[in-house]
Amino acid sequence: MKDITLPNNAPSASPLLSIVGPVYNEEALLEEFCLRVIEVLETLGEPFELVLVNDGSRDHSLDILHRMHARDSRVKVINFSRNFGLQAALTAGLDHACGQAIIVMDTDLQDPPEVVPRLIAKWREGYQLVYAQRAERAGETWFKKVTASAFYRLIDKITNINIPVDTGEFRLMDRKVVDALISMREYNRFMRGMSVWVGYRQTGITYERDARKAGETKFSLSKMVRLALDGITSFSYLPLQLATYLGFFVAVLSLVFLLAVLLLRSFFPDFFYGQATTLAMVLFLGSVQLIFLGVIGEYLGRIYDEVKRRPLYIVAEALGFEDGGQPPADRP
Repeated sequence: MKDITLPNNAPSASPLLSIVGPVYNEEALLEEFCLRVIEVLETLGEPFELVLVNDGSRDHSLDILHRMHARDSRVKVINFSRNFGLQAALTAGLDHACGQAIIVMDTDLQDPPEVVPRLIAKWREGYQLVYAQRAERAGETWFKKVTASAFYRLIDKITNINIPVDTGEFRLMDRKVVDALISMREYNRFMRGMSVWVGYRQTGITYERDARKAGETKFSLSKMVRLALDGITSFSYLPLQLATYLGFFVAVLSLVFLLAVLLLRSFFPDFFYGQATTLAMVLFLGSVQLIFLGVIGEYLGRIYDEVKRRPLYIVAEALGFEDGGQPPADRP
């Protein structure tokens, strides 16, 4: 492939590489992220673009994005009307990215830009999805490491897709994979699972994830739980099936218990006293029913979200897109 070198302010009509990054209150590291990514990509000698999605930041992140776009037109900006969440920001970036290879990564520099050439090298070998697996998770608490590891192993057991363990959003996707992803407009999105679900040739590389240099993590415990629920409910019916399994188990157990009571009452009329056992069983079964009503409610709520057909995100401003921020005509 012929090498192409572009000056810093030169636009690329048809970029080969697209970097998609969500931005939420990242003013401390955002400019450094842009400069490091541009430096790495320029060494490859290929046309590229940075598609950065401001997901309702409350700090000066949007001002920094404006400044970076003014300095380099290859930095393209999508500004949401409010905070729509990480998965919506990733979707918007993929909708607008035009490269033949699209790399999704965090903008807090925990995913080192220097790893990008390794992803591209695997893509040139013919792989269409290259995910980055964390060999080391520097700066993360033991609780997050344990829960993340448990989640990936759980979802691997209860779903029919093989989501690689210890992976985040950092991955390279071929244009075919991205086109398949953007055709899927489900509301509650789990992009890590969706990108694996579409298939194609997949492989992974390992890297050491850097500790956060500034700011604080945007993923609270509640957001992690929500993402885990989205992942499980998007790719598994097991929580619903557990109600059936438990129902049969309790029915059989109740029948055995009833026969035992009848036999004991026949031979030992005074064997049982009081209603403590009955009350305990009623409370137990009532609790189980409420739990599974909650599980059904989670699935029902997701159906309700899909039926409303609201847009996944709303763009308030777009910079660097000739069509004013709308994705190409052949995409949603």
